[in-house]
Amino acid sequence: MEHNNIEHIFNWLDGASEQAQHQMNITYLDGLALVLEFLFTQKATEEMTDLLKQQLQKKATEIDIDNFEKEEIRKGIQLAALKGMKGATQQQHLITPDTVAMFVGYLANKLIQSNQQIRLFDPACGTGNLLTAVINNLRVNAIPFGSEVDPSLIKIALMSANLQQIDLELFHQDSLRPFLMEPGDLIVSDLPVGYYPDDIVANDYELKADEGHSYAHHLLIEQSMKYTSPGGYLMFIIPNFLFDSDEASKLNAFIQKNAHILGLVQLPTSIFKTENNAKSIFILQKKGQNTKPPKEALMAKLPSFKNASAMNDILVKINQWFKKEGISQT
Repeated sequence: MEHNNIEHIFNWLDGASEQAQHQMNITYLDGLALVLEFLFTQKATEEMTDLLKQQLQKKATEIDIDNFEKEEIRKGIQLAALKGMKGATQQQHLITPDTVAMFVGYLANKLIQSNQQIRLFDPACGTGNLLTAVINNLRVNAIPFGSEVDPSLIKIALMSANLQQIDLELFHQDSLRPFLMEPGDLIVSDLPVGYYPDDIVANDYELKADEGHSYAHHLLIEQSMKYTSPGGYLMFIIPNFLFDSDEASKLNAFIQKNAHILGLVQLPTSIFKTENNAKSIFILQKKGQNTKPPKEALMAKLPSFKNASAMNDILVKINQWFKKEGISQT
């Protein structure tokens, strides 16, 4: 994978998205979605101005997307999406850091048997960056699904998957309403943190708040558990304060009843703006007929991703834990 290629893709998308933004008086993210669609279909849409059509058709000669690897395309799109989300007013306009997405993919390979075809689901997929990063790094065949309520983000997710030649089924809906889908074998999600405004929908959940609005991230854990096969795995990127909230005891009781806690991997605080924003990867297995809790849960704190020596030491520790627990499949 070439850094220059990623930069080339980003620069092309960035220039084209800015043109779309200014020509059509739309947000950068909506411009990016429009440009990604153009790059995939090689056709201008009716909504585009004549000038923008001419500009994009001229710019199309500067790039041949088929010459790039999937991960180069994903990372180029991610950089453009990150630019669009800078200063975004909506809290859900956030993106999973690339190093974190890759690490979730590494852990997924440890959990899944090498001869298995899996159903993979992200109930809050955003631009699809975490989901497609995991797919691209999996050593097994995955049938992926994602859900996202935001129209701009889901369009970027769809076009990103198309350009990476990933067959991804997406649900454009409130992820806390019922899905028309079979349960998944692996759930991955960077949980959006905050209150869920629809108290009527929340009322159907065990983890609804006793008073006022419920926590969306708590409800998403319950929803994810519902759409996981018995014995399936769940990996959530969670805020470090998850179990310090006023509803934490109820959440803890729900998890203990429905799943085995396999581990908690604390991410380096250096990749987050403040310590209050710091997150961890929470690894669960849904209880099933033949499942059992680990002898000892994996507890690890990752060093800076830039510290290769310290990172190697922690990877040795994690690998030893998987072997000791008899989970390691690779």
